[in-house]
Amino acid sequence: MKHNRLLSNAIALALGTALLGACSPKPATAADAQAFVKKLNADLTTLALEGNAAGWVQATYIIKDTELLNARSSERMLEYFSKAIQESRRFDGLKLDDDTARSIKLLQLTDQITAPAPDDAAKRSELATIMARMEGDYGAGKYCVTKNGKEECRNIDQLSTTIAHSRNYDELTEAWAGWHSVGRQMRKDYTRFAELANEGAREIGFADLGAMWRSPYDMKPEEFEAEVERLWGQVKPLYEQMHCYARAKLAKKYGEDKVPAGKPIPAQLLGNLWAQQWNNIYGDILKPFPAVKAESVDAALKNQGYDAVKMVKQAESFYTSLGMPALPKTFWERSMLVRPRDRDVVCHASAWHMDLKEDVRIKMCTTPTDEDLGTIYHELGHVYYYLAYKDQPFMYESGAHDGFHEAIGDTVLLSMTPAYLAKIGLLKQAQPSREAVLNDQMKIAADKIAFLPFGKLIDQWRWGVFSGKIKPEDYNKSWWKLRESVQGVSAPVPRTEEDFDPGAKYHVPRNTPYTRYFLSFVIQFQFHRALCQAAGYKGPLHECSVFGSKEAGQKFLAMLSAGQSRPWAETLEKLTGTKQMDASAIIEYFEPLMGYLKEQNAGQKCGWDGEA
Repeated sequence: MKHNRLLSNAIALALGTALLGACSPKPATAADAQAFVKKLNADLTTLALEGNAAGWVQATYIIKDTELLNARSSERMLEYFSKAIQESRRFDGLKLDDDTARSIKLLQLTDQITAPAPDDAAKRSELATIMARMEGDYGAGKYCVTKNGKEECRNIDQLSTTIAHSRNYDELTEAWAGWHSVGRQMRKDYTRFAELANEGAREIGFADLGAMWRSPYDMKPEEFEAEVERLWGQVKPLYEQMHCYARAKLAKKYGEDKVPAGKPIPAQLLGNLWAQQWNNIYGDILKPFPAVKAESVDAALKNQGYDAVKMVKQAESFYTSLGMPALPKTFWERSMLVRPRDRDVVCHASAWHMDLKEDVRIKMCTTPTDEDLGTIYHELGHVYYYLAYKDQPFMYESGAHDGFHEAIGDTVLLSMTPAYLAKIGLLKQAQPSREAVLNDQMKIAADKIAFLPFGKLIDQWRWGVFSGKIKPEDYNKSWWKLRESVQGVSAPVPRTEEDFDPGAKYHVPRNTPYTRYFLSFVIQFQFHRALCQAAGYKGPLHECSVFGSKEAGQKFLAMLSAGQSRPWAETLEKLTGTKQMDASAIIEYFEPLMGYLKEQNAGQKCGWDGEA
């Protein structure tokens, strides 16, 4: 669920050792600004190679040496980018051509610096070290217990498997608590990280780091918060019905004493270490019509001898059917597609644009499952975005806004209909019954609708931390207050301020803004509806697949190739016909499911105590 543009410890931060040039005593001119932007793009393009290489090596070979190299690279990145922003202030108030003005604006309001370094060299070094250490702590995290005098350890993959497949309440609770212990050692580091990153953000003109994160959306930070709330309001009724349905099913499974009506759901019961998606409990708990047996994509993958390479080639074939190019040879030579046996790696799936040209890669620990196949389709969305905008200047080599990048692959996933899967040989039946349709809708909703409040609250918590509204002594308390009020999920065991449960979520120690995922889950349905219209599709939105449509592909590629060269609203309008993000396509897509859920929940006590 992640793309890497430059980097190592943040989405992309600063780079290089050479200064852009000393400030001239002469008043700055438009020509000076043009020269500045030209050099900025050239420097960042050249210096990105180091940052990406250091980040890649640490992520795929976690040892103290690679952690040090990554930290030093990040330090240089931080220094360069911060100085560039400061120097760009020389051109404030000048009348500039559109490209120059936009490049400087993107630099000053960039979402590429996720943790700006203070000007002080010692603090800059401290920040880079802390960021590298937190990411290393997460990547190497394990839960260890001593049994019969022998220490037994489980990593995140093994604990995730337990959460996904066990239906023993105590086992689930132990696995959940075991992984969440990984955050404790980060708590002190995160407190100091917030102090240093806030100091860096203030030095380049922002109230705090959270305000900086909210600034690149062509609206004031407070307006962006309101926009997120507006979109959440559009989809919240569907989530509430999902929550009510899931809670009743879980109460039947584990007992009403463990899952009481009108209360948040215990987090360990939802099939995911963070309860962010519920698809792992779909088959035996959430499925509306268990007697309606669906063909197993997992079984088809196994029976047809799918390995990591074959899975990636299958995903590639969807993109090429739209008229996009085949993946370059170096992709296959340099990607990490399976977990190495000889070293610690960060298995969290990610896409990388190493040289900002043709060297694109993905990193994941692939197994032949339906879930991992979907992850590959998602990550290739990032990769094809990289390849589409690779000829843009550096400052435009990004998504129209950060939600766009995450939405591309997921838009493609919405075209993985039963008809499409039948066409590629992973299913036999292309026309499912009404019961099968509702089963499919529930499966998708368990992934996408269940995610929405979680996608929203991660940054809500961090915005509060960075603004000072959430104090270090209340980190965990405030985290669970949000989890309960927004998501309707509660901690399975007592938590204290010795714990640091946000640190158990990859994006917090890695300092990756998260609202992009929430936005992407909204706009992917908006994109899907627009592509279906471009393909000339007529019918229910959930049945549409644009596989093989060159017309849809042409329109899609035109949006991708623009990168960040135009305001996101203009880019959105070209594909969808509107400048406003709109969650109505979600409601349209899940119309069959919403009707079913309302029927099933009739008479239930829906909602939960403290609901936001």
